[in-house]
Amino acid sequence: MSLPAEIVEQAMRLRDAINRHNHQYHSLDSPIISDAEFDQLFRELKSLEAQYPELVTDDSPTQRVGATPLSAFSQIQHEMPMLSLENAFSEADLEDFERRIKARLGTVDTLEFVCEPKIDGVAVSLLYVDGQLVRGATRGDGATGEDITQNVRTIESIPLRLQGQGWPDRLEVRGEIYIAKSTFLAINAEAQARGEKLFANPRNAAAGSLRQLDSRLTAKRKLTMYCYSVGLVEGGDLPPTQAGILQQLQDWGLRVNPLVEVVKGAAMCRTYYEKMLTRRAELNYEIDGVVFKVNSMSLQQRLGILTRTPRWAIAHKFPAEEGYTRLVDVEFQVGRTGAITPVARLEPVKIGGVTISNATLHNMDEVGRLGLMIGDRVLVQRAGDVIPKVVAVDRSQRPLHARSITMPDHCPACGAEIILVEGEVIARCSGGLFCSAQRKESIRHFASRLALDIEGLGTKLVSQLVDEGLIENPADLYSLTESKLLGLERMAPKSANNLLEALEKSKLTTMARFIYALGISEVGESTARNLALFFGDIDALRAANNELLQAVPDVGPIVAEKILTFFHQQNNQKVIDELLAAGIHWQAETSSVDAAALTGQSWVLTGTLKILTRNEAKAKLQSLGAKVSGSVSKNTSCVVAGDAAGSKLAKALELGVPVLDETALLEMLAKHGIQGS
Repeated sequence: MSLPAEIVEQAMRLRDAINRHNHQYHSLDSPIISDAEFDQLFRELKSLEAQYPELVTDDSPTQRVGATPLSAFSQIQHEMPMLSLENAFSEADLEDFERRIKARLGTVDTLEFVCEPKIDGVAVSLLYVDGQLVRGATRGDGATGEDITQNVRTIESIPLRLQGQGWPDRLEVRGEIYIAKSTFLAINAEAQARGEKLFANPRNAAAGSLRQLDSRLTAKRKLTMYCYSVGLVEGGDLPPTQAGILQQLQDWGLRVNPLVEVVKGAAMCRTYYEKMLTRRAELNYEIDGVVFKVNSMSLQQRLGILTRTPRWAIAHKFPAEEGYTRLVDVEFQVGRTGAITPVARLEPVKIGGVTISNATLHNMDEVGRLGLMIGDRVLVQRAGDVIPKVVAVDRSQRPLHARSITMPDHCPACGAEIILVEGEVIARCSGGLFCSAQRKESIRHFASRLALDIEGLGTKLVSQLVDEGLIENPADLYSLTESKLLGLERMAPKSANNLLEALEKSKLTTMARFIYALGISEVGESTARNLALFFGDIDALRAANNELLQAVPDVGPIVAEKILTFFHQQNNQKVIDELLAAGIHWQAETSSVDAAALTGQSWVLTGTLKILTRNEAKAKLQSLGAKVSGSVSKNTSCVVAGDAAGSKLAKALELGVPVLDETALLEMLAKHGIQGS
C-alpha cells in the first residue's frame, strides 16, 4: 500500500528543516530557532514515523544524533556511540517513562534514579589511558566527533592525569563543557569594547571556544566542565551504580555537579525538577532542564538502547519563560556605535518571577517578520539574564486601533539622518562625531592607538570628561586646560600635564590616521590609507563625489555611500574644521606602494600567521588592489597558509591554486613597497 503523497511530502519537509537546524546548531553554532521550536519539529516527525513506519529511513534525523562534524579538525571515531536523550515535557511524560521501564523489567518495585541539572553546553568525550589524558573529542554526529585534544588540555577543571589510583587501563569520561554566566558577560563586554561580534549565549561561546584552531585562544575563555557518565571502560572495574561512578570520578579529580541527587520514583524526580526550576536563575551556568537516569548499572544494561536514545535515561526540559502582554508603543534607541534599535514598551507582565515592561525587537526586519503593530497582544520570552524579546504576535486579538511601526528618518538623539544601506538590517545614525548617544565611543575611537594614539586617554577618563560636561566631541579635547582637568576626581597635576602633553603630541599625525580617527562606518585602517594616498588632501576627500570615491582601491558602492553620508552632515564637517583649527596637521604622504599590483586578483587567508594578524594581512593585500575572500575556488589567485591550515589549504592543493607561506607573503609585500610588520 503506497503512502499518501502529502504524508511523504510532509515528512520530507520536516526532515529538511530538522537537518538544516541541526547544522545551524551543532556545526555552525548559530541556531536560528529556539530549542522549544526545534523540539516541536522533532516530535512532529517522530509522531509521523510512528504512525507510518514505512516512512522511516536510515538517514532520518530520528535515526541519528546531532549533525556532521566540522572538517577543520581531524575526526575521531567514537568506540562507543555518544547517544542523545529522549525528552519529557510534562509530568505525564515522566510517569510514562517510569511505567515503560517497569514493564520492560517486569517489576513493580520502586526505581532509584540519579537526578542532575541538564547543562546547556557542549558534550565531549575524554579518553584516559593509564590515568593520563590522551584524547578529547566532541560528540559530533554521535559516531564521529572532532579531535579537540589540544583545546581540552587548556581547561583547568580537566585533569591531565587522574588523581589517586585504581582507574581502568582505558577510561572514557563524558561530560559537558560550558562557560559560566559571569564569564560569558565579561567576554561579551570585552568584545563590545573592541567593536567585535558578540556571542548569542553561553553555549555558543563555549562551542566557539572549543573550535578555535589556536588552543591559546581557547585557554583565554575560562571554559570548565562537569562530567556526567563514562563510555568505554577496559582493564578495570567501576562501581555498580551511576551515583557510585560519579563519586569515583570525583575521587579521581574530575568535576561532578554538586547538585546531583539520588531519589526513588517518578514523583521524587518531579520534586527535584521543581527544585531546579526554582534555582535555575541563581546558578552561574545555563541549564535547560534536568536529566534522570536509572541508578543501577546492571538495570541500565538490561534496558539497553533504542536507535538513538538509551531506555534508562530521559531529559525533562524546562518550559520557555514566556507570557502574553500588550505592546503599548515602540521607541527607537541609539547605540554607542550609532545602531538604531526598536524597543518594545509593554504593559507590565510577570515572567519567571520578574516584571517585564520593555523588550528588544532587534531591528525593523524582525518587526516585519513578526508582522507587529502597536496595540498587538504579543508573546514575550525571557531566558535567565538574556534581554526579554517579543517572539510572536496573536493576530486574532489585534485591536481596531492598531498602528503600524515605522523607522524615523532622523536620529532621536541628535537629529542627523538615519541611513540603511541596501543588504543590511541595521539602520544607523550618520551623526558620528556629534551624536550624543555615540559621544563616548567616537571620542574613545578618536584617541585609540591606531587613530590619534592619545596616551592616557582611556575609556574611563573619556567617560569622566563627557559625564562632567567638559567635552562633547573630539575637537573639545584640544580646549582642555589644567584647571579643567584638576576638577576631575583623582586627577593629580602630573596626570593632567601628561594628558595635555599627549594631546599636543597627537596634533602631528598622518592623513590616514586622521581619516581612520573620524570613525566613518566601514572605513578601517586599510581603507583610510587608500583614501589618504588617493586624495592626498582632506578637503579633496570632503568634496569627493560617489564616482570618484569608488575609484579608490577597496572602496565599493556601500563604503562610498557611507563616506558621502558622513561628510554630508554639516555637524561632522564643523567638528573636522575645529580639529584642523586646533592644530592637527600632517606632512604630505608619498608612497612607493604599487596600489594596483594585485588588482583583479582574489586571495584567501587560512591558518594562524605568526608575524601579521589576519586583519593586518588582509589590509595589506587590499592596499595592493586584491580582493580577500573567505573561500577557495577555481577563481582564487593565491592562498596564504599559516599554521594549522585546514580544509581551505587542502582545497587549494586539490585545485592547483598557488600557495604561499607567511615568509613568502612578506617577501611579496616588500617587493611592492609594503613593510610586513
